[in-house]
Amino acid sequence: MASKQPLKQGEKVLFGIFAAFLALAVLAYAVLEVVRLTSDTPMFQSKTSYDLSEEGKLGSKLFRERRCTACHRAMRNGTNMGLNLDGIGSRRDREWLFDFLTEPERMYGAKTLDHGYPPKEAAYVAQLPKEERMALATFLSELKSERGSASAPLPPRDDSGFIDRMVEMWAPESWRKEYKDVRTAEDE
Repeated sequence: MASKQPLKQGEKVLFGIFAAFLALAVLAYAVLEVVRLTSDTPMFQSKTSYDLSEEGKLGSKLFRERRCTACHRAMRNGTNMGLNLDGIGSRRDREWLFDFLTEPERMYGAKTLDHGYPPKEAAYVAQLPKEERMALATFLSELKSERGSASAPLPPRDDSGFIDRMVEMWAPESWRKEYKDVRTAEDE
């Protein structure tokens, strides 16, 4: 039977550094959770909203019943395996969404992972009755996002130190003269 070799000095240093990082991560997580649980305000503002019509409510129900939440997230429910659909109504209209649910790869313009022709798992969506696909499209089109959120097509209004510094650093002077700053443009 072989005898155990003691750790070398370099191995002890590496294990010590790893242990220090692990202890720091656990401590930081504990502090973050204490702050989050005792705070009166949420750590992150929700920048998505929905005001569902009757057809949108039916679409929301179908979204859950047809197991769309197995891959997608909407109204802060579901998983993040597929696209997060909160705010998609600010980027796509109801007609585009309906067409996507009917012929996903034609509308997307490329092969999709799970939507499209069988044997893809979500191929059944295109086979749903037209009324159900329209209700789902209505539901998705009513999921809106505010300007500046991660799912919004436009950046936040007014000044942003970060954006201003990036434009100053990277955008050629000719671009600044030629293109309009969309942060000051009216919502479309």
